[in-house]
Amino acid sequence: MDAQTSQPSPAPHSPPPPHTFQVDLRGLVDLLSHHLYSSPRVYLRELLQNAVDAVTARLVDEPNAPARIRLHAEGGALRVEDTGVGLTEEDVHSLLATIGRSSKRAEGLEEARSGFLGQFGIGLLACFVVAERIRVVSRSARTPGAPPVEWTASDDGSYTVRTLPDAERPEPGTTVHLVARAGAAEWLTPERVERLARDFGSLLPYDVRVGDEAVTDLPAPWDRPYPGPAARRVALARHCHDLFGFTPLDTVDLSVPLAGARGVAYVLPSAVSPARRAGHRVHLKGMLLTERAEQLLPDWAFFVRCVLDTDSLRPTASRESLYEDETLAGVREALGERIRAWLTGLAAGDPDRLAAFLSVHHLGVKSLARHDREMLRTMLPWLPFETTDGRLSLEEFAQRHPMVHFTRTVEEYRQVAPIASAQGIGVINGGYTYDSELVEALPSVRPGTVVAELDAETVTAHLDAVDPAEELALSGFLAAARARLDPLGCDVVLRAFHPLSVPALHLDDRDARHEQSRADAEAQADDLWAGILGSLRGSAPRARLVLNHLNPLVRRISALPDPELIGTATESLYGQALLMAQRPLRPADSTLLNRAFIGLLEWATHSEGGQA
Repeated sequence: MDAQTSQPSPAPHSPPPPHTFQVDLRGLVDLLSHHLYSSPRVYLRELLQNAVDAVTARLVDEPNAPARIRLHAEGGALRVEDTGVGLTEEDVHSLLATIGRSSKRAEGLEEARSGFLGQFGIGLLACFVVAERIRVVSRSARTPGAPPVEWTASDDGSYTVRTLPDAERPEPGTTVHLVARAGAAEWLTPERVERLARDFGSLLPYDVRVGDEAVTDLPAPWDRPYPGPAARRVALARHCHDLFGFTPLDTVDLSVPLAGARGVAYVLPSAVSPARRAGHRVHLKGMLLTERAEQLLPDWAFFVRCVLDTDSLRPTASRESLYEDETLAGVREALGERIRAWLTGLAAGDPDRLAAFLSVHHLGVKSLARHDREMLRTMLPWLPFETTDGRLSLEEFAQRHPMVHFTRTVEEYRQVAPIASAQGIGVINGGYTYDSELVEALPSVRPGTVVAELDAETVTAHLDAVDPAEELALSGFLAAARARLDPLGCDVVLRAFHPLSVPALHLDDRDARHEQSRADAEAQADDLWAGILGSLRGSAPRARLVLNHLNPLVRRISALPDPELIGTATESLYGQALLMAQRPLRPADSTLLNRAFIGLLEWATHSEGGQA
């Protein structure tokens, strides 16, 4: 067998060399200023945050080290000095020149991580939003022999690093120099810097000053000692006015020790919509994180604005809102419990303050009571409802009426309230937000109470029937009236009821309105859809016009000899009953009202002409 010639194996492919991302710093700064941060003002928070973190890191190793931060603004430039841990030349190359790297990750700092404000290492990069050049001079406290180092960067992405003589920075710490970019000098004025520093840093734990003016104001207003409760309320009310611009109706202490959260909730002095999302002020380890935290409290607590300092909640990447996680959910629930306990305490020991609160914010408490049976039970004697007996609590109304009737809409209530009241039927208007849900929940917290939705059948059953002989004598009148309203899906019934001044009452319910809407749609549909809608025809009772046999006008109309005139008068009574109930008019109803009005005018003018 011939020997085969062996071929050399191909050389394995070598992996391509790795590449690194190229970052356009100006484009990145534009991204930060227009999409990540809501305002250039955050640059000062970043500077304060870096300084506070540096001081915190140094105190881990040197508990007795100075803890000072100083800001000096002048001539379109800003200088920020801190007595923090400082940096070596190696730290500068590793940390300041690498976007996304944070000194919080440096070796030896992990044990102090819980004390840091920052989490993302964006750091000085945010300062380019207002500065064209940043100069950092730092000396390490951890490496005493290391000389001071200077890092200078421009917004074009270039930077230089050099060591300095010891005299340039004899003590450990860092100084940051900013030079304003074109159009941003206003952000580095002394007045703006002081205002921003007070806003962001009023609760910081270190000595922070702008020039000679102290920025921090500790302890926090809610943690300070006061001569008494009244003095404390006055001081907190002043704090609320300075912070939010209103004088609170009341204050609620907020404390969640497990989450390291302390603060106060201020009750708004005027009613607000439940759909409005209040912005709360949240500090993270003393540094202001956001003034618009919407998810801090449960939705039902829309009647308060709060200010809180915490050390456990996570900020988002922009550090301007809170990260939605289990910790935030737990804090939200705990804060809701504090507000709930405050309400319960008012109900038990301070009814006057509770009444003042409910006169403004009963809607918020009703929202809470929907889901909290204990709160509903507590608030039964206090929550106001519109009823046929006046404005009463559910407890008072249930004591007067073993059978509690309610309507689901304001229109239904307006239809039946005068008549039901005259007949001794107790009715609650459940048409307002949350009211019908609370009335239906009443038996669960008040055993033995019977709750029923009021419908047209119930109202009609409580009205006095007309003597059969009299009704038989009026059969022609009733036939003419029914014939005229039948196309509108409305029956005519004769009853005797008070008050005598009401000639007619229009009654319907949800089922009747649903059937009426279906019939209207069927009348306007083509053959196919008319057939489909016709198959959905329900057996619900139709709307009804209840004529009051005791009313003099109805008696005169019933005595008219002309069926056409009876029909026109019946249409007028129907339209007047709709208007009295403040019901929205369908196109067919408006047409009917117009026709009846013109018909009565023609009859009146014709009669006068005939008499002439």
